[in-house]
Formats: sequence, C-alpha cells, structure tokens
Amino acid sequence: MGEAFPATSMPDRDWWGALWPDPLAILEALGIKSDMTVLDLCCGDGYFTAPLAKLVAGKVYALDLDETMIELARAEAALQDVSVQKWIHADARDIAEHLPENVDYVLMANTFHGVPDQPGLVRAVRSVLASNGLFAIVNWEARAREETTVLGAPRGPKTEMRMTPAQVATIVETGGFKSRNTIELPPYHYGIVFATS
Repeated sequence: MGEAFPATSMPDRDWWGALWPDPLAILEALGIKSDMTVLDLCCGDGYFTAPLAKLVAGKVYALDLDETMIELARAEAALQDVSVQKWIHADARDIAEHLPENVDYVLMANTFHGVPDQPGLVRAVRSVLASNGLFAIVNWEARAREETTVLGAPRGPKTEMRMTPAQVATIVETGGFKSRNTIELPPYHYGIVFATS
C-alpha cells in the first residue's frame, strides 16, 4: 500500500458544500453521461461519488487509499440511497489490479497536484479506460492560496503545489491522451477533460 498523497485531505463538509452546492452540475459540466461507467479515483469522503452514482445509475467504482475516507463515502452513498459497483481500498497507481472491467470515464478531483508520480498515475488511468475513454482532472486554479477563500478562510493546497491547465496537460498528454476541453468551475477551479489518443 502506498503513502497518502500530500496535502490532499478532504475539506470539511460545510465549506465543500459552500464551494460547490450542486455537485451534480459539476459532473454534468465535465461531460459525464448517464450511460457511462465511471471510476471516481481518489474519491475521498464521497462528495462526488454519490451524485455520480445517481447520474450513471450505480455504474460507478470508487477508489481511495484512505480506508476512513471510503467508509465516509460509503455512508454518504447510503444516505443518498444510491449503490456503487465496488468500493476499492488501494493505491491509485494500482487501479488495473482492482477494476473488474474497463471504464468509460475516470474522474480525479482535487488530488492530481499532490500525486508524487504523476506520469505513472496517468499511465495507470490509461490502462483502465475503454476505447474512446475520457479522463477528467479537476484542480484548484494556480492562484495564491490567500485568494481562494471559502467561508472566510483560505482553502485548498499550498500555492506552490497548484498547477496551471497547461502544466497538467503537458503531463497527461505524454501518457497517451489529448486535451479535449477545459471547463471553468467557479469560483476557484477548472476541469480538463482528456480523451484517449
């Protein structure tokens, strides 16, 4: 089992909800469709997992390295009365060993900036995507942390850990992807959707 990525702990629910009160709208903006099978990679406490399960009628897998986060995500899914195909407690770089099928879409939110081996992770994601699969990375904007306040306090990763869309694209495109589109996710995030090339 690998070590947790740095500075990727989940925010408290109160400010996560204040930041994005409608997680389903974020998922739809990222192009996730109801007929897709999706992997919520580094799912954390399930803020996106439960809405994802609703959107794709349960055809979602959820992986996290932290077993406590998986339990929180599982409880959130139960609270919203949705099912998940499989909860996976594993290192994100080992996903191919744990998924029983290839998926149409991999979502990774608020974690990529802290991945120690980003090219290795990209290769792992590529290995579990079906043909014409999509990989979306949601990141904090590359702004000073003091500028990204939620409920009156600075939030998100350290300023020096933040990545521009161009920096993310450079890494992901070397792993067999091409950038499809970049979506602004106000107030402080962007999402990049990559297609297998």
